[in-house]
Amino acid sequence: MRVLITGGAGFIGSALARRLMAGGGHAVLVYDALTYAASPEALKALDGRPGYAFVQGDVCDAAAVASALAAFRPEVIAHLAAETHVDRSIDGPHAFVRTNVTGTAVMLEQALAYWRGLDAPGRERFRFHHISTDEVFGSLGEEGRFTEASPYDPRSPYAASKAGADHLVRAWGATYGLPVLVTNCSNNYGPFHFPEKLIPLMIARALQGRSLPVYGDGGQVRDWLHVDDHARALETVFLRGAPGRTYNVGGDAERRNIEVVQAICRLLDRLRPRQDGLSYAEQIVFAPDRPGHDRRYAIDASRIRDELGWAPEIDFEQGLEGTVRWYLENEAWWRAILAGPYDGGRLGTT
Repeated sequence: MRVLITGGAGFIGSALARRLMAGGGHAVLVYDALTYAASPEALKALDGRPGYAFVQGDVCDAAAVASALAAFRPEVIAHLAAETHVDRSIDGPHAFVRTNVTGTAVMLEQALAYWRGLDAPGRERFRFHHISTDEVFGSLGEEGRFTEASPYDPRSPYAASKAGADHLVRAWGATYGLPVLVTNCSNNYGPFHFPEKLIPLMIARALQGRSLPVYGDGGQVRDWLHVDDHARALETVFLRGAPGRTYNVGGDAERRNIEVVQAICRLLDRLRPRQDGLSYAEQIVFAPDRPGHDRRYAIDASRIRDELGWAPEIDFEQGLEGTVRWYLENEAWWRAILAGPYDGGRLGTT
């Protein structure tokens, strides 16, 4: 397949690009604006590979999108370009509306025009795959899991912007017949994750000798999904998923935030002990909670298991250790980021 990945220099997009190119059966165009969270280093191994190309462009730029579509002629658009950090959405919601809502509308408009210009076999093969989040469903109690039929109840500007994008994609499918797919995933983790999210931020701050701030009482529960498992799920969905269908993607690995931070500390204690002999857990502090912080997310991924045969393969403990080892081996990457405008400090306090 010929796959255009918007946001392909980001954390999940680059993992998808690496997976598709590793198999040798796909051609990939990464379309990315290279905002603060993009990592060209995550794509460096693909430079010069036959079938791989990169275009710097904004999803809100209709002319640039149309040009990329006309030149590359994709059979799949994997739409990952998005602003994703909840704390940043609290400080500056309009950027999230622009990229996540307006950008998705522009992509849909241009994809529809492109799709209508294809021949009948081309229209039959084409898919517009929109990648979203479980945060659109709001917060769960102690029981239950999100299903594809869960009502939308977004609680942050980020979640609301992604919910709006989900609705637009489904509307383009229902109104215009565009063959769309939607996936809603749980929290991802793994290599090349920008160090503003919980796991990479805790690793980096621990190694810097800084405090490890845990919001509230640390009892928020998340379902953790390794990014490589997610990339495999995305490929599975656009290859075998039914147009108009939504698939939830989860790691079946619920953990409280404080448990995740404590597990990171134990791994660092073993892999790179502190010089004073104390545990990194001594650096944990509890910070004022995020406004509107959802208490629990959990994904029921039975549909993608039953219909498409996908299941997560990377155990959370195994995946977390691999992630910690990656950040230990790639300190230059994350230290350069934290030496820039974002230093790993608290966001989203307003």
